[in-house]
This record gives sequence, C-alpha cells and structure tokens, in this order.
Amino acid sequence: MAGFADPVLPADGAKSREAEAAPRAVPLAGICELAAIIGLVALADVTIYRGAGFAGLALLIAAAPVLLLVGSPQRQLRTSFWVVSAMLVLLAARMLWLGSPLAVVVGAALVIAYVLALRGLRPYIPDVLADALQLPFAGMWGLAAYQRAATGYNPRLSTPLLLSVLLPVGAVALFGTMFVLANPDLVDAVVRNMDRLVQLLAEWMEGMSQNWREVGFWLVVAYLAIGLLRPLIKRSITERLGSLTAIDAEIVEPPGESPLYVPIRNMLWAVIGLFAAYLVFEFRTLWFRQFPKGFYYAGYAHEGAAWLTVALALATLVLSLIFRGHVLRDPRLARLQRLAWVWSALNLLLAVTVYHRMYIYIDFNGMTRMRTIGLFGITTVLVGFGLVLWKIVRQHNFLWLIQRQLWTLAVAIYLFALTPVDTLVHTYNVRRILAGDLAPSVQISVHPISAEGYLVLGPLVDCTDQTIRDGVRVMLAERQLEAERKALKRRQLGWTTWQLSEETLRARLRWQNSAWGDLADSAARQAALDRFREYANQWY
Repeated sequence: MAGFADPVLPADGAKSREAEAAPRAVPLAGICELAAIIGLVALADVTIYRGAGFAGLALLIAAAPVLLLVGSPQRQLRTSFWVVSAMLVLLAARMLWLGSPLAVVVGAALVIAYVLALRGLRPYIPDVLADALQLPFAGMWGLAAYQRAATGYNPRLSTPLLLSVLLPVGAVALFGTMFVLANPDLVDAVVRNMDRLVQLLAEWMEGMSQNWREVGFWLVVAYLAIGLLRPLIKRSITERLGSLTAIDAEIVEPPGESPLYVPIRNMLWAVIGLFAAYLVFEFRTLWFRQFPKGFYYAGYAHEGAAWLTVALALATLVLSLIFRGHVLRDPRLARLQRLAWVWSALNLLLAVTVYHRMYIYIDFNGMTRMRTIGLFGITTVLVGFGLVLWKIVRQHNFLWLIQRQLWTLAVAIYLFALTPVDTLVHTYNVRRILAGDLAPSVQISVHPISAEGYLVLGPLVDCTDQTIRDGVRVMLAERQLEAERKALKRRQLGWTTWQLSEETLRARLRWQNSAWGDLADSAARQAALDRFREYANQWY
C-alpha cells in the first residue's frame, strides 16, 4: 500500500543487512496522508468543536474532500468522483445561504460517497452504508498499518535530502536576521510579535491543560480520518453481489413453461380490471365537479393522495418481482409483457390522479412544505416505476433495479435539501393573494417561515385586504427584531454561524421598515396579528 506499505526485504542476507543499514527517505505519500489527517483535525476543531453554525459546517463539507484527496493512498478519479464533488460544492453553497439539519446529514453521507468515488468505486447506497459502519473499526486497522510502517524503515534522512532542506532554510534565516537587525523598526515589530506569539502559546497550553475534552475530540476526528483514508472494505459490496449474480446468470436453463405463468397472468388481468374501474370512479368524482362547502380536502387530497402513492409504489414492487427467474425463460413471456404494458399505462394514469389530488389541495389554500415533500415523493415513486419498465425492456436483474431505486431515493433527498422550499412555497402563495385569492394567507399565518421565505413576503405590505396587510406587516416587524437579535448572537458566536439569507433579510427589512413604522405599540401589534390569524383560519 502506498505510503505505509510493509517493507519487502531482499532474499540475499548481505543485501538485506545493507538495506537495513542504509537510510531510507520518508515516503511522500505517507507525509501527505499524515498532513491530511492533521488538516482534518484542525478543520473539524474550527468548524465543529469551536463552531456554532452552518457556515462552519459548509466549510467542513467543502474543504474536507480536498484534504481527503491529498491524503488518499490511492486515487482513481473517475466520473463518479467529479459528480459527487460537484454535489458537495452545491450543498456547501446551499448551507452558506440557509443551512438545515437535513443538509448536514446529506453532507455527511456525500463525504462517505466521495471517499468511495475517490477509490474509483461507484457510490452505491449499500456501499455508502457499509463504509460508514466500518469506520469505527477501520481506524484501528490504519493505526496498525502506521505501526508496521514505523518499524519497517529507518527514519534517518539522507545527507543530500538533509542539505537540500537545511541549506536554503539556514541561508534565509541568516540573511533575514541581518536585514531585520539593520532596521530598528523591524526589530521592535519582530520582538512584539514574538512576545505575542509566546503569550498566545502560553494561553493555548493553559487552556488545553484545563480542557482535555478538545484533545479527546482531536483523537476521535483523527481516528475517523484514518478510517476514511484506510477502509477495511476495499471492494464494492454491491459489485461483488453483481458478479455473483452474473455467474448465476451464466448457468442458463433451457426455455420452458414456468408454473408461475398462469397465476401471474390471472393477477395481471385482475389488477387491470381493478385499476380501470377505479380510474373511471376517480375521474367521475374528482375531475369534473365543483366541490361543495365543507368538502373534506385533507381526506381526499392529502391522505387520499398518500394512499394512492403507496398503491403506485406497491405496483412498482409487484412488477419488479414478476419479471425475473423462470418467468423470463417462459416462451409465453411476450403475452405477460403485453399485459404488463397495459397495467403500466393504468399506473401512469394513477400517477396523474395523484398529482391532480395534490393540485386540488394546493388550489384550495396554497402551498406548504409538506405539500412540496408530497410532490417530491410522488415524483420519486414515478421515476422508480420508470426504472422498473426499463428493467423489463432491457432484462436487467433485480440487483440492478435495487441499486437504481436507492439512487433515485438518495437523489430525491439531495435535491430536496438543495431546494429553496420556503422561497417557492411563499412566492406562490403571495402571488395568489395579490391576485385576489386570499385563501393561501392561512399558510403564512400558521406555519413557521425561514429567512428565505420572509424575503418574498414584502409585496404583501401593499395587499388590498387590510387584515392580511396589517398581519404581515406585524410579522415583518417582529422578524426584523429577531433578525437583529440573531445578528448580535452571530457576532458573539463567530463566523461559523453566518448565513447569507439572514444577512440579506436583515438588510431588506431595514430598508423596508417604514412600511410598519406605525405599529410601534406592542399591544397594537399583537391585536393586529391575532386578527390576521383568526381571519385566515377560515381557510384552514
């Protein structure tokens, strides 16, 4: 293994003794690896142990991969490496704008995927999970490798290497000292800086003697960094399973009628009939009618859409399980495939009805974060269904499908973490309110709103409805006070808490605060806010 590989001794005894006596240079790969570990410890200390917010974590997500690249004993920079690297950069930028716990979890998973891609492996989800689980044990393996390397070569430096370092350093030190001594002002500055450096070092040593928890944190980070750079699992688990599947697939049985053909055929006919009948019912009851007052929107459009999504996911699973094994060698396979295409078409219509139900709910009283999650979920299931159809057409194995399904879910979570949800949600709600449809105001009055959401509420200070206008003005006035408190706290906690969305909102509210200058009295503010919430509640 590069850098810290076990030494290989020559067969000849004399040559072996000569090799032992001869000094060996420190391997460059080992130096880079140790430097990367030290850099990761320092980075984690600044951004996690001494940090307090998402800006620090964004720096960690962006900079840790660079250090891992420098310290990796083996690098194979294939397409997956560049894809994961770009994903990490985008996520770090999103966290600088507005961070979230979900983004932190996604970032940690992406770092594991990056380490896999750095070794030339495709970051399949099972491999990411396996690499994460082996970290507590891989660090010990790496430490053992370092111990073997430390006893395997003579650390004495060769004379040419020693001179190549000491001569330039000594010359710079000698002549630099002369130049400093020739200028009294420089002498004073150097003395002051040296005193300050000694003082800082003394303060640091005193602080470290009082707080060993930080040292423990360093050791844990170093241990995990070693595990990332020197994993126990060298090959992809998923690819190993794929190779075993390929070996099994080579043992092809001759074509023959499958005993499952008739049950599967009957099942497909049954679900085709059921889906067709239900879709007729769905189109008659929910597509071409005006909904009466008191219509149960949550039951039909919210809970109902969720159950239909589950039905679509279950259909995806059933289709993926049908076309495998002996069924693929049945001479009547084409008939089953035709029935599967009919059922697939009905499933696509079912997906359209799910989107329509979500639209009914959104049209009723606006957008929310949960409805955005619902749209992401429906789309993810639909993409998964498309993968099943592709599997049937191309006759891929079940493992291929599972790999792509897990990727689909992971990409959906990643895209959701990147999406400015509150910006999209409340841009839509504000547009509808300003157009005269006041129902989405309930989503502004009852749900928590992030800084990026408040950034798009400004136009409502000119809303023609006085109750909504006053309520939003109070919300913006209160948010301005909160923004100033957060800014003060961020200055106290340090740069790691910085968020661009919060700074942008604070500047925007300062510029716009004349719109709520008449609401200085706290009692008047609370009364206006209560009226707004009670008024908007009619559309809940």
